[in-house]
Amino acid sequence: MDENKKFNLSIAPHLGTTENVPKTMGVVILALLPALFWGFYLFRLPAVLVTITCIIGCVTAEMFVQYLRKRDLFVVKDLSAVLTGILLAMVLPPSLPLWAALLGSWFAIIIGKSLFGGLGFNIFNPALLGRAFLQMSFPVMMTTWATPIIYKTKAVTSATPLALGKFEGVFTGVKELFFGLHGGCIGETSAFLLLLGAIVLVYKKIIDIRLPLTILASIAILSTAFNLIPGVAVGSVFYNWFAGGVIIGAFYMATDMVTSPLTVKGKVIFGIGIAIVVMVIRAFGGLPEAVMFSILFMNAFVPIINRHTRPSILGERKGK
Repeated sequence: MDENKKFNLSIAPHLGTTENVPKTMGVVILALLPALFWGFYLFRLPAVLVTITCIIGCVTAEMFVQYLRKRDLFVVKDLSAVLTGILLAMVLPPSLPLWAALLGSWFAIIIGKSLFGGLGFNIFNPALLGRAFLQMSFPVMMTTWATPIIYKTKAVTSATPLALGKFEGVFTGVKELFFGLHGGCIGETSAFLLLLGAIVLVYKKIIDIRLPLTILASIAILSTAFNLIPGVAVGSVFYNWFAGGVIIGAFYMATDMVTSPLTVKGKVIFGIGIAIVVMVIRAFGGLPEAVMFSILFMNAFVPIINRHTRPSILGERKGK
C-alpha cells in the first residue's frame, strides 16, 4: 500500500449522496413559490413587503446569533432561514405592519430555532412559533384582513372563509377555496397551488406522504362525525380541507424533518393528533382556525412519540 495515501476518518453516515440542506431547502422554496406569487397577485405590494421583511428578519436574526456565538455568519447560505421567513410570511395577514413582521421573524429564529441549538435541534416549527407569538401579542392586527384584488369591485367581505363559517354560518364554496378566490393569509389561499408544490416534494422524497394523508383522512372522518351532532356545523370535508391552513400545515409544516416523528407509526399518531386538535377547536372552540396551535401542540409530544414507536433492534427482547 502506498504510504503517501491518507485515509479520512469521519462519523456516520458514510453513504455518499448529492442531497444536502441547501438543495432540500431550495426545492421546498421552489414548491412554495406558486402559492406565494398568487398571494402577491391577490394582495399586491403589502404582501410583497411583508414577505421581504420576514426573509430579511430571519436572515439577519440568524447572522446576529452566529455573531454572538462567534461562528460563521454565512451559515444562512443553507437557506433554512430564508425558508422560515417565507413560511412565516405565508401564514401572516398581508395588512400586518412591517415592524410586527420583523419582530415575529426575529422571535422565530432566535427563540424558536437558535435557543435550542440551531438547525436540527429545535423542538417546535420556528415559523409557526413566530406566528403564535404575533397572534398572542397582537391579536387585533393578526385578525385584520385586507380585501383581495379580485373583490375590489364587489361588495364582498374580506373576512376569511373560516371566520365567515364560524361566526356567520356562511361556508365559502369549494371552488373558491380550492383555487384561492378569497381572502386570508398571504400564502394559504390557493389549495390547488399548494398541492402542486406538494407533489414536487413527494416526488423528490423530501416529505413522507403518509403524514399529510393521515391528517386529511382524520379531518374527513372528524368533520363528518361532528356534523352529525345537533347544533354543530363545521362544513363539508372539502371545506375543512381547503379553508384556512390545513393544506400548507399538513404538507409543509407538519412534515418538517426536524419537528416531526421519525417512524411510520409515529407519523400516523402525530397526524391523527393534529387533526383532532384542529377539528375540536373548529367545532367547539372560540377560534375559527387551529392548525397553528395543533401542530405546535403535537410538536411537544414528538420526543415521546419517537421513544414509544421505536422499532426493536435485531435480537432485542421486548421490554428490555
